[in-house]
Formats: sequence, structure tokens, C-alpha cells
Amino acid sequence: MPNVSPHRILVVGPSWVGDMVMAQTLFSALKVQHPDCLIDVLAPDWSRPILERMPEVNAALSLPFGHGDLRLGERRQQGRALQGQYDQSIVLPNSLKSALIPFWAKIPQRTGWRGEMRYGLLNDVRPLDKQRYPLMVQRFVALALARDAQVPSLEQISAPHLLVDMSKAETARSRLGLSLNLPVMALCPGAEFGPSKRWPDEHYAELAAMQLKEGWQVWIFGSAKDREVADAICAQVPVALRSRIHILAGDTSLAEAVDLMAQVNVVVSNDSGLMHIAAALGRPLVAVYGSTSPSFTPPLGEQVEICRLGLECSPCFERECPLQHLNCLRQLPASTVFAAVQRVLPQTVRLD
Repeated sequence: MPNVSPHRILVVGPSWVGDMVMAQTLFSALKVQHPDCLIDVLAPDWSRPILERMPEVNAALSLPFGHGDLRLGERRQQGRALQGQYDQSIVLPNSLKSALIPFWAKIPQRTGWRGEMRYGLLNDVRPLDKQRYPLMVQRFVALALARDAQVPSLEQISAPHLLVDMSKAETARSRLGLSLNLPVMALCPGAEFGPSKRWPDEHYAELAAMQLKEGWQVWIFGSAKDREVADAICAQVPVALRSRIHILAGDTSLAEAVDLMAQVNVVVSNDSGLMHIAAALGRPLVAVYGSTSPSFTPPLGEQVEICRLGLECSPCFERECPLQHLNCLRQLPASTVFAAVQRVLPQTVRLD
């Protein structure tokens, strides 16, 4: 029999951690459509530790441009270097510039939502019906299907599932002086989007104290930008309990954070990239929502509790509270989140 080349697909990936995790739903759907396909993902270098943990992805290709960078000459050069390598491209961002490289690569089929008037750059342009596709993962998966295909329900979509390197997790634990001799609550108090997604640090501190009094330890995850809020949380916990708080924010790479989070017993997180990572690792998770809504980007895990007040003014989807009170988060007490934690915990580590 003649050799048949695999269907090669270039996906232009999103620019946010949580969106990249959710993009795995697309990769899984593509593997159902084309079981032998090779999927390469063109994305910023920070996303490589996420993509390397997705078995559906063949390779992560570097997209060396910042959020607002146009740099037409370099994009044209990169596109031309990819000519003849792909049968199809799927462009997840809605911007015009995100469709340029597949166009200059002359990929035969270039699929994406209409976005910023990308006719010509894309030749399989889909009009986005937000009522038909209310969830981001539905919008991702739909691009793997025929234009008139039935919209998959959430139950029909393969949830993200990140692989873990346990040996690297042990190395990271050793470097940071961490132990698993006590159960671990992970706190993720940051949110790159803005303050309107951040549950107040005093509430995180109260929650941490509740769990520490039960004999647990607390690991606080985040980037270097989250170090200040992590320190503020620790400073508000009673002195006698602070020795069991470990601040990892700013001290771990994204790869280390993924592998370490896979070892914790429960995660409490704002609506952030780390929230989606926790869900994709199968961790018991309590997700705190303020200005955003789980109706668009819910964490796709089996042991998940959503804590949200649902005030009349939310969700507003603003980076900062337009009413300057942030009641959607300030009025959500630590006791409510603590109760949700107990509900998601497996019986083996549940408090009496």
C-alpha cells in the first residue's frame, strides 16, 4: 500500500494560560476527526510547559511577538518558512495579526472565527453565534468540526488533562524545601486579568488559618507579580501557624508549578490560569468568581465547587470594579469557601 502522509495541522494558540489549557479540548476533537494527524501549536514561549504536557500536541512552535506587536516583516518571514508543511490551520485568537502567519505560509485550509474582518487571510471563516456557542470550549471544539455540525454539549467535550513529570516534581520539592508529610491546600490568589478577579487577601488569610488549625500546610502559588499579595496573606495569619505556609509565588517556573500542583490535596483559586491548570490536573478545586462568570469559562474538573455571590452588578467582566466596592468578592466570606473545600475533599483527607 502507498504511504499516506498524516494530516498536518497548525494551530495558532491563545495568549492566556487558562485559554491555552482549554485549547486542549480542540486538540482532542481534532484527534477524533483525524486520529493520525500531527498537531503543531504556534504560541508564545511561556506556553511550552503547558503544551508539552498535552499528548495530542506534536510540537510547540515559538511565536516571538508580544501582545501588541505587529512586526509584519518578521511574521511574513516566519510564515514563508512554514510553507508546504501543513494541510490546515486553525486560528484561535480573533485578531487580524494572528491570521497572518498561516496566510503567508499558504496553508490550504485556514479556519477561524470571523474576528477582525479576516476575509482573505482565512478561507474558512466562521461567523460566531455567541448564543449557539456560549462556552469558550464549545467555540474551540467547533473549529475542529464541519461548519454545519451539531454544537457539542459540555458533556460531549473531552476535558483538558495535563500530564505530570513526578521526578521533576520531586526535584522542585527538594529545591524549595517542601514536604508531603501533611496534606496540602494550594492557594492561587493572583489573577493577571485585574483586581476584579481577586478575592481579598484578608479572606485568603482567614481561610488559610482555618485549614492550618486542622493540621494542614498551605502552599501559595503564583508568578513574581503575586508575591506581594502572597506575603500579605501570610502576614495576616496568626504567627503560630505561619511556619506551615510556603510561598511559591515567584520562586517556581510554570513547569514546576504544574508538577507541584499535581501533588496537592485541594486548590482554592480565583478565576485564573492556575484554576484551569488545577482542573486539568484533576485536583479537588474551589473556584472563586467575582467579575467574571463560570457560564463562559468554567473549570472542567470532576471535583469542582464554584463560589460566587451572583450580585445584580456581576458579572461585569471589567478589570476593576466600576462601582469601586468589589462587593462581589468582598462580601464572599472565608467560611463559605471553607465549607466548599470540605465538600470537594476526598473522604481520606476530609476533616471530621
